Amino acid sequence: MGAANKVPGVSGGVVAFVAGFYEEFIYSLQKINFKAFKLFINFRFKSFWRYINGRFLGLLILGMLISYFSVSKILDYLIIHYELYVWASFFGMIVGSIYYIVKDFDDWSRRNICLIIISIIVGISISLLDPAKENDNLWFVFICGIIGVSGMTLPGLSGSFILILLGNYVLLLVDSVNALYDTIADLIRWDFSFTENTNRIRLLKVLVVFSIGSLTGLVTLSHFLGYVLKHYKSATFAAIIGFITGSLGVVWPWKYKIYKTDTLGNTQIDALGNPILDNYDRYFPDLTILETYIGLFYIIVGIAIVLWLEWYGQRTQKTSQ
Repeated sequence: MGAANKVPGVSGGVVAFVAGFYEEFIYSLQKINFKAFKLFINFRFKSFWRYINGRFLGLLILGMLISYFSVSKILDYLIIHYELYVWASFFGMIVGSIYYIVKDFDDWSRRNICLIIISIIVGISISLLDPAKENDNLWFVFICGIIGVSGMTLPGLSGSFILILLGNYVLLLVDSVNALYDTIADLIRWDFSFTENTNRIRLLKVLVVFSIGSLTGLVTLSHFLGYVLKHYKSATFAAIIGFITGSLGVVWPWKYKIYKTDTLGNTQIDALGNPILDNYDRYFPDLTILETYIGLFYIIVGIAIVLWLEWYGQRTQKTSQ
């Protein structure tokens, strides 16, 4: 989930859904409430840990952090050197996810079919939107945190891609994270000169506010999703099917990158000197070249990964019962 949440177009919620722990994830997040806070401040740590399903959440969050800072680094390398094949694998994983959800979905009422169609349209429309300009206003950053965390809780909606559309992907997931790395490195060396670096302090403030917004969004969205899963489960699954299907346009493997340019037509770069991604120009693959068929092979690999996740999830559920 940590690696998936970092990649624009891929939703960590899909991983949770296919692996079979999505509902437990949402219901566990719901337990982070006022009652949990009271248990914690009264030093009833064992009761607090049991109440919030701490073992599950702790292992999940630890795995996400390890994945975000390790597996995602490998993904960054693979996307740079084998971009088409990585996107093809993700495309296959989403196709496999759609199959996984649809095969067990049995409420094909007129209402749910309409929900699926509407959600597909919304998903496709999001992929076609033009990104906004970067905005480091702290209130807007807080809202970005709330909206961006949707990729973790809503299968089919990529939080990273939404941050691109909001114009703050580079600011929040590249520049501010790198500022944190640099600050930790300085602290290890007992170098506090960064306190006089106004840009570094600005980025650290942005990261803190973004993190608070993400935590707020995670808890509030989980309560909303917990409610609709409990009272409108089939309708929620219908919407998820639509969102995931609509997201196929975002992860379509055959596309060109479009970078941000200034008024003179020069490509804009971020703090690391990398061009800033604006959007994608998608095209139909050339069926006369080998690369296309290797891409199709990786789509099959992606589908196989999801089917394996499903099998593994069912196997672990049986052994735990």
